[in-house]
Amino acid sequence: MKVALNFKTVLFLMPIVLAAFIIDLASTAVAQETEGEPSEATSQQEVVTLESMVVVGTRSNPRSVLESAVPIDVLPSADFVKQGSTDLPDLLRNLVPSYNINAQPIADAATVVRPANLRGLAPDHTLLLVNGKRRHRASVITWLGNGLSDGSQGADLSPIPSVAIKQMEVLRDGASAQYGSDAIAGVMNLQLKDSHKGGSLEIKPGIYQPGDGLIYSIAGNIGLGREDIWTNLSLEYGNANETDRSVQRDDAAALSAAGNSHVANPAQPWGHPIIRDDIKFFANYGVSTIDAIKFYGHANYAQKQVEGGFYFRNPNTRPAVFSNDGGETLLVGRLAGEGEIPVVKITDNVPDPEALQQVIDDPNLFTFQELFPGGFTPRFGADTQDASILVGLKGIVAEDLGWDLSASYGRHASDFFIRNTVNASLGPDTPTEFDPGDYIQADTNVNLDLTYPLHDIVFLATGAEYRTETFEIVQGQKESWEIGPLASQGFSSGSNGFPGFSDIAQGTWTRANFAGYLETEVKPIDPWIIGAAIRGEYFDDFGSTVNYKVATSYAFSQTLKEFLSLAPELDLRIRSSYSTGFRAPTPGQQNAFNVTTEFGENNTLVNKGTIPSTHAAAGLVGGKALEPEKSKNFSVGTIISDNIVSVTIDYFNIKVEDRLAPSKDFLRGTDITEAQIQQLVAEGITSAENLQEFRFFTNEFETSTQGVDLVLTAPVAKGAVSLAYNYTDTEVTKRNTDILDDTRVRLLEDGLPKHRGNVMLTQNVLDNLGILGRVNYYGPWYEYAVGAQTYSGTFLVDLEINYAFAENLGITVGVNNVFNVEPNNVTWSDPNIENFTGAIVGRPFGEYSPYGFGGAFWYTKVGYSF
Repeated sequence: MKVALNFKTVLFLMPIVLAAFIIDLASTAVAQETEGEPSEATSQQEVVTLESMVVVGTRSNPRSVLESAVPIDVLPSADFVKQGSTDLPDLLRNLVPSYNINAQPIADAATVVRPANLRGLAPDHTLLLVNGKRRHRASVITWLGNGLSDGSQGADLSPIPSVAIKQMEVLRDGASAQYGSDAIAGVMNLQLKDSHKGGSLEIKPGIYQPGDGLIYSIAGNIGLGREDIWTNLSLEYGNANETDRSVQRDDAAALSAAGNSHVANPAQPWGHPIIRDDIKFFANYGVSTIDAIKFYGHANYAQKQVEGGFYFRNPNTRPAVFSNDGGETLLVGRLAGEGEIPVVKITDNVPDPEALQQVIDDPNLFTFQELFPGGFTPRFGADTQDASILVGLKGIVAEDLGWDLSASYGRHASDFFIRNTVNASLGPDTPTEFDPGDYIQADTNVNLDLTYPLHDIVFLATGAEYRTETFEIVQGQKESWEIGPLASQGFSSGSNGFPGFSDIAQGTWTRANFAGYLETEVKPIDPWIIGAAIRGEYFDDFGSTVNYKVATSYAFSQTLKEFLSLAPELDLRIRSSYSTGFRAPTPGQQNAFNVTTEFGENNTLVNKGTIPSTHAAAGLVGGKALEPEKSKNFSVGTIISDNIVSVTIDYFNIKVEDRLAPSKDFLRGTDITEAQIQQLVAEGITSAENLQEFRFFTNEFETSTQGVDLVLTAPVAKGAVSLAYNYTDTEVTKRNTDILDDTRVRLLEDGLPKHRGNVMLTQNVLDNLGILGRVNYYGPWYEYAVGAQTYSGTFLVDLEINYAFAENLGITVGVNNVFNVEPNNVTWSDPNIENFTGAIVGRPFGEYSPYGFGGAFWYTKVGYSF
């Protein structure tokens, strides 16, 4: 604690000196350029950055972002336009350094809904709002998320078209006392466009430098109606082809060299998934009625299909499909009759041809080399649908009492599919395409908010909320989970790679909770703002919780500025907050069964099951009912601006107790008894006959996350420059070593870059010609998946040129990652890389790279506005 206090003191003093120097230089430059009149670039910068009004973080009147008592990033719609990607999470990654998201290849359902992290915490530690109202969470539970995101179930940004956004507000502070569960790391609030006239249309194609991964989108926005009755509509349609950055696996190359002509090259592609028919629709609407009552709301619908590849199944060695002794002999099943089964030995990657032919000629015997002589690589994905609707009424009574009543419903569904695979226990009768079932999440919210300016210096707000969350597992087709007749002979059951949900695993689980809050804001004197909030919630499965928050902002007087030798026109403020928070485990995390295929010991693919923590088998090794996570958030920062240049720097510290995450993997034969395996089979884990490991959710650890956010904005001649930097460090401070192992600790602490930053410069070269340059920095990060390694940090450079043919018609040409930077392309013989086994998976780079692994991405955009 002593170190933290010293650190905060330094943080307070350093920005004062730095900001005063930068602002003095920038102000002098602007004054010389304009001779007392603000330039167009300066005026625009004031409007976009310095004077942006925010509603998140307080229920009082909207205020300037620099006057807020808590750190907030404000991202106008123009910032999303000036990029090549069409996916909102990727656009946000380039704008907010404390926000991380990656490509998630071969990550089961995490490929469908990619997990994102704010301030180094899990995806479901960040609350997503749309127009200040809670948005429903996604149906996908991230079973594979490089440790940090494992087991999370957060909201999904992807169904929201960027063309619908007026501005995004990122509250980088705990806010559970204000908004409820999930707001431990912060809150993201999307303000939708609300104009009743005008619109825009844009076409954006792009492709990666190697010539693959073609992406295109067509997006439009239009405002209709008049001031008292209006709607604003946004629609986007797009597709994305897959990329491939793989090299041929060593074992696949050896098979081909041995004469197996059926092996694909590459046997196992690594890259971005295919995205088909990506439709995103959003409507924002409002009606002003009599007596100053306003009807408002928004609605959305989105759908897409996502498909990617899985790991290659070697035709000589894949356990429980082709072999059960590590590739010494083929696994041969007897379909009927009796008698001795021929032993098919494998020598130098070639099965004994005579013994194999004997098996093929006998109709009572079977080996999967008959169906897949070159092995197979499953293709996995999902058809997703996302829909929501919110309606509300608000107004003012008794002159000053504001009221707001709203109700919303949101639903996210993932209908999974897996192709080019088998249920080995069914032998030759197996299908090769399966419907494993669905995950469905549905949320309902009813809110009543009241606001009242008690006095010029006291503002009050109170309200109540009722919310239900429902998670449903829909049963898959029978063949996807069935235990077939060959299971007793050592063949795996269920669709290989992603077993389906059985009639026992299916179910619907609903939780309801009630909440009430009281919030106040006091201004004892003009430059001082004090905010406080308290919130109580009752969950029908956890009981009650009470959380509170206090925050303050103070603008220093002229006397202090003179003492610090700062210019009189400077606005110097300090701000600080302290809050408690919580996150309730979702019904999905409490009840879901799942089986994935991952690498186990000796780099062998094995089935790993995740079971409910209350399952009897989990109870034998420490599993128990889950509890809500609890947090304590502290932040302190400074703000220095002169209405032209601004610098903000904030220190934050987040302690999370009873933190939720999957446990370590419990091994068959070491931790798992045969009695437990049979118990899993009885409970619906149909792959249990071949299940080598299992895990469950646990609250058995605590973390401390601290860091610094620095944001600087300033005008330059005919343009503007912005700098943003984030440092985040997480430490596991307490754990149960019997449940959380050293590998998980390392991933929680180092799985994301500790250092992130970017610098962006915009310039108007001519009246109709502009350029943008952006440098992004990603610090080192650690991966364990198939080759533990720390990957080095790097810089990426983005460039963009835009040209206006007319006032409302323009074209943009740009490139993200212009120098084609890829993650460390190590060689497997490198003596400095310990235990790097990329040779067995066909990739020479880290799969969880925070900036992806596609390389340079070139794009064009044609935009028309009216």
